[in-house]
Amino acid sequence: MLYPMLAVALAFCGIAVLGVLAARVLAEVRRLARQVEESSHRITRASEDLERAAVPLAARAARVGQGAHGDR
Repeated sequence: MLYPMLAVALAFCGIAVLGVLAARVLAEVRRLARQVEESSHRITRASEDLERAAVPLAARAARVGQGAHGDR
């Protein structure tokens, strides 16, 4: 009777350890998801800033290009 009870106790401990590890993995996955979301927002903001900064530069390049063609 001792061995079956010991086997059940060890099985319970094993399942408890797996449960704790699963909870830790879940917490890390949630943390990673928040970081990915924050990084995505930062990338979006940076691309919008880049687009806004490129508009005047493109306009100036177009004026310079037209001026170069007008001299010929």
